[in-house]
Amino acid sequence: MAKLTKSQMLVAFAEKLGVSKKESGEIVEKFVDLAISEVVNNGEFVIPGIGKLVKVDRKARMGRNPATGETIQIAAKTVVKFRVAKAAKDAVL
Repeated sequence: MAKLTKSQMLVAFAEKLGVSKKESGEIVEKFVDLAISEVVNNGEFVIPGIGKLVKVDRKARMGRNPATGETIQIAAKTVVKFRVAKAAKDAVL
């Protein structure tokens, strides 16, 4: 089974929504923009039944350079994680 490409996804959305491929592309683009702005402003974005994007602050920590074995300081940073909803896990498993 091959992975679904972006173009194939847009065609599937267009067929299900009864709109053109261009319009489905605009819908997906607006959805992504909304998700990003919500994570930036509120720290999370929930997609019901699938999961949520969550902004997480990582603490500074000690790490190791795999090439030299030297101990290095890894700076604190903010990352975005995706947490899968229980309903989606149960449906897949």
